[in-house]
Amino acid sequence: MSEAVLITSIINNLKGFIMKKLLLVLVSVLAFSTLSFAADPVDLNTATPEQLETLAGVGPAKAKAIVDYRTEMGKFKTVDDLDNVKGFTKKGIDKLRDQATVGS
Repeated sequence: MSEAVLITSIINNLKGFIMKKLLLVLVSVLAFSTLSFAADPVDLNTATPEQLETLAGVGPAKAKAIVDYRTEMGKFKTVDDLDNVKGFTKKGIDKLRDQATVGS
């Protein structure tokens, strides 16, 4: 193996190693920053559609369905009442359970 090829190989290996370490550091920082900035639970009875869209699996259509249900049926008594809202499944409710409340 020529000296130039050997040097190129070493440089490429070092680049890969450094990139892997930087990626690991970046992922760690993002993971810990997400944990430390956990948002307060969203109140299903008072939240705006935009606030509802911050819940896991809730987009504009589901947010509107929550507001429509709340307007027609009154306040949610529990987060499990989302089972009565079009588009929600028990599995989906379980995913957002820790992010939602019915405090008011």
